[in-house]
Amino acid sequence: MKYDRIHNFAAGPAVLPLSVVEKLAEQLPNLKGTGIGLMEISHRSKTFDAVVRSAQARLRRILSIPDDYEILFLQGGASLQFIMAPMNLLERGDKIDFLNTGVWSKKAIKEAALVGDVRVAYDGSVHNFAHVCTDDEYTVRPDAKVLHYTTNNTIYGTEFFRTPKSDGLPLVSDMSSDIASRPVEVGKHHLIYAGAQKNLGPSGVTVVILKKEILERVPSGLPSMLDYRTHVKEQSLFNTPCTIGIYVVDEILGWIEDFGGLEAVARNNEAKAARIYTELDRSDFWKPHAEPESRSRMNITWRIHDPTLEETFLAEAAQAGFSGLKGHRSVGGIRASVYNYCPMESVDALVAFMTDFERRHG
Repeated sequence: MKYDRIHNFAAGPAVLPLSVVEKLAEQLPNLKGTGIGLMEISHRSKTFDAVVRSAQARLRRILSIPDDYEILFLQGGASLQFIMAPMNLLERGDKIDFLNTGVWSKKAIKEAALVGDVRVAYDGSVHNFAHVCTDDEYTVRPDAKVLHYTTNNTIYGTEFFRTPKSDGLPLVSDMSSDIASRPVEVGKHHLIYAGAQKNLGPSGVTVVILKKEILERVPSGLPSMLDYRTHVKEQSLFNTPCTIGIYVVDEILGWIEDFGGLEAVARNNEAKAARIYTELDRSDFWKPHAEPESRSRMNITWRIHDPTLEETFLAEAAQAGFSGLKGHRSVGGIRASVYNYCPMESVDALVAFMTDFERRHG
């Protein structure tokens, strides 16, 4: 079947593989031959339990998650984890250090301050978040309990391509916008969380990967829904989960395996980003935001040398069949989000449009 699909560069929810979307459509009225639709089946059923276990197993294989880590599928997005993580990792007043690399880091800092003694070890706002810090640009408090960072910054278009030093502190990471886009050193982290709506599936599912030893130190008295131990004990089924979302996560992970795993996905993502960055660097008509060594492969952000042309660019792009190119409302400009399933054909079409736009307006 042919679909009228345009070039989707949205920052999230993001474009998904068409093959997964088509399979989802098939399963909506009748999941795996049960005679019950995917959105209607009980989360307590053996059929759905198998979906959860398959998604956990696939994620463990794909990310090379060690055996001493638990995998949860929760709700509330990264925004809930901003407070849930410190509530589980800290006693009230414990020290927690942050690498502040953008808007989402700042949101996590604000929430953590409700629980612990927060210190910003690195503040990227001094250079408008144009790069992520190197290890010699910050120090952590030796008596801190946790160091937190955000791997990819969707609004400013920067990304960590290494695991930051933590000087032995438990490392916590928000990987919402680049998880499963490249290999990652899970074993160097105590806790990883990520909203699924960029590279893992639809909105409504949050993946949490946590080292089992964390569970031994969770403070007492937490509300059941905010206690990681609750969800580990019930295998992500304590409350009714986002059943359709977890099903899509499982299918997405299968797609990644069929594609060749994270190494193949990473090569593809690097090629897509390089195609756009090459065009941005070709002339001074375009003004990329991020410094070259920190440029995200997921979210490419830029301005036009004459900012008054940006609304014209966005309007003409929309007419030409492009969606999601407007920069975040807090910074403006232009942003192309090229997550795992944004096809190279869309990237090529965007670059051709940019070249033509510069020719006509340069």
